[in-house]
Amino acid sequence: MLMVMTGLLYVLIFFAGAAIFSFLNVVIYRVPLGKDFTKGRSFCPSCGHDLTFLDMIPVFGWLFLGGKCRYCKTRISPRYAIVELFGGIIAVFLCFFYGNYAKSVTVFAFFAILTVIALVDMDTMEIPDGFIVAVLVIGVVSFFTMPELHFVERIVGFFSVSLFLLLIALIIPGAFGGGDIKLMAAAGLIMGWKLNVLALFIAILGGGFYGIILLARKKKGRKDHFAFGPFLCLGLAISLLWGTELINWYLKFWNL
Repeated sequence: MLMVMTGLLYVLIFFAGAAIFSFLNVVIYRVPLGKDFTKGRSFCPSCGHDLTFLDMIPVFGWLFLGGKCRYCKTRISPRYAIVELFGGIIAVFLCFFYGNYAKSVTVFAFFAILTVIALVDMDTMEIPDGFIVAVLVIGVVSFFTMPELHFVERIVGFFSVSLFLLLIALIIPGAFGGGDIKLMAAAGLIMGWKLNVLALFIAILGGGFYGIILLARKKKGRKDHFAFGPFLCLGLAISLLWGTELINWYLKFWNL
């Protein structure tokens, strides 16, 4: 009976995470258009028809409808369902990973904002300041829910990577956007300087590899830009979850 109850609990956690990320899909769609995401019902972007509860069941709504609008039969991007699925999986994963619910909720909120930032930046090449403010709020909350990270490490983390990116941007105009710089500053309050530096390193590796692929396929030229925010978000997520282990492995590898 206990196993059944535990299983049901994780099913509920999954759907809660998926439902939250379903709302984030609305944020990702409306914010770049300058629309208020707190008012009005969800609607089909193609025909404008209001969606019903059955249309908006996380993940399964998209599957039941065959990836098409019930009303105009226009194809719905699978990205909506993938984002919802990711939200459900990450909610359950964090409960297992941390065990501490306060910390799990804080990191879930951080990952939720990172997801929004990554996709909006991918679509628009911009990171709205409102999302940076959200990361700052989570950073303040993390002072209480993640007390193992010292205050000084957080403050150093706020300036370490962001000042470096700012310096590079001043030397090489357009190398990094203001949103990238502000994101790494805000994230430093949550990560501390060590994990924030590692996050930047991971992002540079990922972004560099992606850039090489674009050049090889002639999708971009040497002077063209692509959104770096998604790689920063990925680096932050990986570093927060496994950064300490990666740093310890690196130091042990070099006998430092």
